[in-house]
Amino acid sequence: MSTPTPHLEKLNAVLANDKLPHSDRPRVEETIRRYHAWTEQMRQVGGEPEEVIEQVVTLVNEYKLYVDVDLIFDSPENFLYRQKGQLKIDNSIIEEFLPWLIGPAVLPELADGVEVGPTRCFSALYFRSALDNPGSGGVPTLRAKDQDFAVSRTVYIRTSYDASFADCATQDASIAYVAAEIKTNLDKTMFQEACATAHDVKSAVAGSKYFLLCEWLDMTPLSTGGTDIDEVLILRGAKRLPSNVRQHFSTYAGRQERRDEYVAYVHAHPLRSDVFGRLVDHIRGLLADEDPMEKDALEKGYF
Repeated sequence: MSTPTPHLEKLNAVLANDKLPHSDRPRVEETIRRYHAWTEQMRQVGGEPEEVIEQVVTLVNEYKLYVDVDLIFDSPENFLYRQKGQLKIDNSIIEEFLPWLIGPAVLPELADGVEVGPTRCFSALYFRSALDNPGSGGVPTLRAKDQDFAVSRTVYIRTSYDASFADCATQDASIAYVAAEIKTNLDKTMFQEACATAHDVKSAVAGSKYFLLCEWLDMTPLSTGGTDIDEVLILRGAKRLPSNVRQHFSTYAGRQERRDEYVAYVHAHPLRSDVFGRLVDHIRGLLADEDPMEKDALEKGYF
């Protein structure tokens, strides 16, 4: 199984970063070794879809605990912890994990040609032509946006002023039927930004679905009813540690003093297989959608 590797790319980028403290270099190298062991274990998973979900979520919990605690939190330097938002070592794990979850072992209904994983997806099409300078095919321009996760297909678009397409402009784009944004900590500003992204996704592709995934909730839950977000999935089912606790984590001494509290909280709130399973069920429901038959609609009284 070939899957995107955004997390591995982030690890390699950190290893090549001149600002990485010398003492952290062997720790990152060990993490890369563990990364390859993790993905090999994922490759060996088998069984019924529900069993696969349980197994892969267990494996991602084990690996992510190592990255969060052993690599970042326990570092004697402060670089990895203070810069983790920019380095994206930890939050890229879920981004890389989702294609293992949303794959043929769990969703055999996925058709050939469907792409699963982070990608740049179509959001709009416009033309840069003018009466005095029409350009080939009207000079079509595609606008696209990076999605942390998408179930998509590649579409090829040709435009021409000639019905036979003798002189045409050709472009390709990924169109997202399912898109998801992944956050470590979801706050109100991020939620509002996701609402705008969800609107763009659904304006571009009729019938598409948009999900917002976060590990920890850092806001009061808001209704998605008035937005284009289909659902917010809280992967750990818990709120973020309060700021009066987190303020101690910016230094090595503070992290060590509160280490037991932090590790106990992470252990108490692992990534939940039932929440990941809910995302799988949403996508499975889309794959099962069929055009309504007239006879069925008349018998039921609705469609």
